[in-house]
Amino acid sequence: MAAGAATEQKSASGRPAGSGRRPPRPGTRTFRVPGPRALLIGFAALALVAGGVWALYGSDWFRVEKVSTSGTEVLTRDEVERVAAVPLGAPLVSVDTDAIEARLREELPRIDTVDVVRSWPHGIGLKVTERQPVLLLEKGGKFTEVDSGGVRFATVPTAPRGVPLLVLDVAASPSLRRFDAERLLRVAVGVTGELPEKIAQDVRVVRITSFDSITLELGKGRTVFWGSGEDGPVKARVLTALMKATPKAGHFDVSAPTAPASSRS
Repeated sequence: MAAGAATEQKSASGRPAGSGRRPPRPGTRTFRVPGPRALLIGFAALALVAGGVWALYGSDWFRVEKVSTSGTEVLTRDEVERVAAVPLGAPLVSVDTDAIEARLREELPRIDTVDVVRSWPHGIGLKVTERQPVLLLEKGGKFTEVDSGGVRFATVPTAPRGVPLLVLDVAASPSLRRFDAERLLRVAVGVTGELPEKIAQDVRVVRITSFDSITLELGKGRTVFWGSGEDGPVKARVLTALMKATPKAGHFDVSAPTAPASSRS
């Protein structure tokens, strides 16, 4: 009995007598009830999120009250803002800026790029970049403007100053079988883009009779036979040097840039 009293009594399961808890089994998870502090932090975070959503969508703090437009030259601000149709009074965060941009570019082809930005807390900004004409096509007394990408974007009743006229005299040209009018238009755009600025400003007409026959008509009755649209940068450099070497010439031929020529007529 003494030995039994000296030793710790154990239950039939092998646990010490008086032990009221079973030890957790390996691999099991225990869950603790959050304390008051954790609950308070959770409620505060939830209230903060709910308050933010209400401020953005439900309050009058961040609603569209004004629209500002910049970058217009030919277009008017009223015209741009009418097409943009920004929903005044709507929550600023809910304005679909992508839809506004797509609408502007579709209905106003003169617009090259437009950025629609939120100007917190009450504004929408429209930052417009208009296409710039590099060539004109005349038909029926009106002029179609063509930009540096070959895009025909507007028709105007009066030719803008300083923009050369493109004349496509290719109706009987065999080259139309391989190069249609649209491709020749892009070739002409490429030629004007390769000219030195001083010469480009003096071009009055770009005349194309075939893919290999492009002529530039300059001020004071001077002409430049460019030939094809190939080797444009080389031809531009040769033309610049040729004009400096023969300033009184009236005709310049750089169709073969390795053998340029100039003459008075």
